[in-house]
Amino acid sequence: MKLAVCNNTFHGAGFAEACRLAARTGYKGLEIGPATLGNDPAALTEEARAELRRAMADEGLEFVGLHNLLAAPPGLHITTPDAGVRERSWTYFRRLIDLCGDLGGGGMVLGSSRQRDAIEGVTRDEAVRRIRDGLAALAPHAAERGVTLLPETLAPHLSNVLTTMAETVAMVDSIGHPAVQTLFDTHNTAGESEPAGVLIRRYATRIRHVHVNEMDGRRPGEGDYNFAQVLQSLREVEYPGWVSVEVFHFEPSGEVVARRAAEYLRRIEAGL
Repeated sequence: MKLAVCNNTFHGAGFAEACRLAARTGYKGLEIGPATLGNDPAALTEEARAELRRAMADEGLEFVGLHNLLAAPPGLHITTPDAGVRERSWTYFRRLIDLCGDLGGGGMVLGSSRQRDAIEGVTRDEAVRRIRDGLAALAPHAAERGVTLLPETLAPHLSNVLTTMAETVAMVDSIGHPAVQTLFDTHNTAGESEPAGVLIRRYATRIRHVHVNEMDGRRPGEGDYNFAQVLQSLREVEYPGWVSVEVFHFEPSGEVVARRAAEYLRRIEAGL
């Protein structure tokens, strides 16, 4: 299992310190939330991007990709009825593809419920169509930069569009470009009617990334989610990608949470 962690796990730590903590707590990959890099992450200079690469390399970490893409700068929304805001948001998305490419390529997880939801004046079908069209337009550029775009299924209490893997994969299939795939996220299975193992096996050819957390966003092992089923299914389908710890609760500290999550997942893996 290739184990990664999201850098915002180490809340309050600088980037170099987050890299040090990630390596020290048992991870080989780092997934980055662009908003942790500043209020305008796509505007980072070449020198700043090189420094980020060095910080990861110094700790033996591989860059996994980006997530929580549109949290900064404020005001982005990719499905809004305001055509000007949509255009600005998709233009910024393209710039984030370049940031991802400059950091080493990898996946870009499009969750960002507040920046993609169907809001007043937009139907769910219209929102999905706008997501689809935006991703399709950017797919060739993503491929050139070694980036895979990963629209994320979100739980129904978090988003009102793409709330099941069936919906998300149908959209991905309609785009039909190898640079647009999807991921599996444990706590976003709240809207599914089938077990995680069934979903992983069914959509294995589209899954390019995996997020693990408990259903309430805590670290793996603090609840009763069946992570053995997840890891066993990933093994059965010979999934070659990253399993990335993405948590939303950081007590008692990010370092402790990250270490306990890694240890828990490794114990499960050893018992398969």
